[in-house]
Amino acid sequence: MDELDRGIIKLLRGNARAGYGDLGDAVGLSASAVKRRIDRLVADGVIRGFTVELDPGYDGLAIEAHVEVFCRGIVAPDALRRILTTIPEVVEASTVTGEADAVVTIRARDMPSLEQALERLRDAPGIDHTRSAVVLSPLLRRTPR
Repeated sequence: MDELDRGIIKLLRGNARAGYGDLGDAVGLSASAVKRRIDRLVADGVIRGFTVELDPGYDGLAIEAHVEVFCRGIVAPDALRRILTTIPEVVEASTVTGEADAVVTIRARDMPSLEQALERLRDAPGIDHTRSAVVLSPLLRRTPR
């Protein structure tokens, strides 16, 4: 990967819908050269996909909570992932250092839906307890550039 690839990626981060010609004009390459580079970046797994970011409220998922998950004993990350994938409201999950074993982000339509998702999480095998924080106002969200 060279500086041209990095330039293309930077532009795609700003606008994933940019055309090959527009990208080429910005980095000094032809549209076909940009397409070949993007195809290679996709094939190499550098670019994993192209997406649209929607306001979660558009899908009716206005409630967001960050939940610390505490397991009983040792629960392997793969086992924890299997548990979490059964709860559709879990939109993001990571193992972490510190007291908690994992931190998950839950998106729900309303408070009863959030409560039901938390109950399913707490009832899952290997889960001891959770600690939740409901987001009142997001202050900053950005994609690394």
